[in-house]
Amino acid sequence: MKTEEISLKKHSSKLHTGFQSLWKDYVKYRYMYLLVIPGFLYFLVFKLIPMWGLLLAFKDYHPMLGFSGSQWVGLKHFTDMFSDGHFYLMLRNTLLINIFGLVFFFPLPIILAIMLNEVRHELFKRINQSLVYMPHFLSWVVIASITFFMLSVDIGLVNKLIRVLGLEPVSFLNESRFFWGMLTVQSIWKDAGWGTIIFLAAIAGVNPERYEAAVVDGANRFRQIWHVTLPAIRPTIVILLILRLGHMTDVNFEQVLLMMNPLVRDVADVFDTYVYNQGILRGMYSVGVTVGLFKGFVGLALVMISNYFVKRMGHEGIY
Repeated sequence: MKTEEISLKKHSSKLHTGFQSLWKDYVKYRYMYLLVIPGFLYFLVFKLIPMWGLLLAFKDYHPMLGFSGSQWVGLKHFTDMFSDGHFYLMLRNTLLINIFGLVFFFPLPIILAIMLNEVRHELFKRINQSLVYMPHFLSWVVIASITFFMLSVDIGLVNKLIRVLGLEPVSFLNESRFFWGMLTVQSIWKDAGWGTIIFLAAIAGVNPERYEAAVVDGANRFRQIWHVTLPAIRPTIVILLILRLGHMTDVNFEQVLLMMNPLVRDVADVFDTYVYNQGILRGMYSVGVTVGLFKGFVGLALVMISNYFVKRMGHEGIY
């Protein structure tokens, strides 16, 4: 009995000492903790508390009945979603748009960052960086307008050039076979330059002595890039790739909505436009939340699977 009392006293003493140490650390770093409060409140108000709304996916929600008054329907919305033939069309379109981006868009910021890093004239390098950054600050409305001005049958500059060559004009905006490629080209022109920022920062952190050692070994510029630069930024590439895979069920809603028309709906209808049409326009909020929950689950699964295989290959994952 005495042994248990002694053990309990020791345990309570350790807890008391731990709380004292924690309080001292809090007092010592109180201003740093104050800096954390705005970020903590942001995630609490806009990320954690809204998670309660995911229960709408399991309810037949009606605004007049409210959250608690709406009928609980369990997995009905999920069953309806998977049994709807339109679901697989949206899944195909969403995945293929993202695969196009993964194959053609993802490598370009890496290549562009390496090319910018190889520019030795500092003023010319800064000018080029500014030029490739600029499209990122244009809205998708402007990008869609430029696309229409370039590719439309009536006033498009591309079709005017085609007519000058004596060929028949091509309806780029109204043919399904051009839609995914057009979205990819838009994304590349708008955001490839902006994507170089992270890779340029990673390249800037490479130890210059590695390049000096490569020069001593007789490596030219291409060999230096292949054997020094790329291995040094590989962890950054891997992490961004994993995060990119986590968004395979997401597309740029504004871009797709602006470029969509009835003639290309079979290749343009994605989960985000479906949520907009069903959840916002038709007031079927539970359906919209169901699709969003499905997208989040798939994104989480892809991140965990890709992170597992990356770590099995000997690289560092995101956790």
